[in-house]
Amino acid sequence: MGHAFEGVNEVELPGVTPEQVWEAIATGPGIDSWFMGANEVEPGAVVRQAFGDYRPAHPVTAWEPGKHLAYGGEKEPDGRFVAYEFLVEGRDRGSTVLRMVASGFLPGDDWEDEFEAMTAGGEMFWQTLVTYLRHFAGRTARPLTAFGPPITDWPALWQRLGRKLGLDHAPRTGDRVDLDGGVVYFANAQTVGIRTGHALYRFFQGMPGVLIAMHTVFADDHRDERTWSTWMEDLA
Repeated sequence: MGHAFEGVNEVELPGVTPEQVWEAIATGPGIDSWFMGANEVEPGAVVRQAFGDYRPAHPVTAWEPGKHLAYGGEKEPDGRFVAYEFLVEGRDRGSTVLRMVASGFLPGDDWEDEFEAMTAGGEMFWQTLVTYLRHFAGRTARPLTAFGPPITDWPALWQRLGRKLGLDHAPRTGDRVDLDGGVVYFANAQTVGIRTGHALYRFFQGMPGVLIAMHTVFADDHRDERTWSTWMEDLA
């Protein structure tokens, strides 16, 4: 059976130039600063990603610097595919509008759980991109990925994470937290993102049942992957 999907997001970014948006979406260091894993862009040709064993190479299908980027869409043998398109428009008074479209197809009769996780993660990546452009445009970050403990009760996990952050509830968008004096810039049922003065810290409900930290750090930080894995151990 399977499921075809398309999601559209749009935002106006005062004080952000089209060139800054382009750097964020069309260069490896820019993508590293808000997405996941390590990324490499061959201009006009291919976008390569590396996240553990997941190492796709997406062909670029549209390349108009500062205005239009599209890549992906290649189909796997079972019909699965995902494609991304970005439209960038400069506006008067120094603002830029960014529109992103993610579309694709998930095969099989059991696509619901994967689609739910993809949707939740996609919302977090979009909100991270917007937060990055609003607060860190022009800067590049070091991506950091760490794996926490296996989790069987996710609602309880988010409650415990909230307590570890100094809250009496699961983190919610807008909450101020103890972690480096940060603020929760976005949270949904499967993700939490925290902005500080030097980093974007993100926690994801990974599959199958593992808490994953996917942070982007803009300044020197003594906390490495092992430190963050240890930080998450008591959340099990």
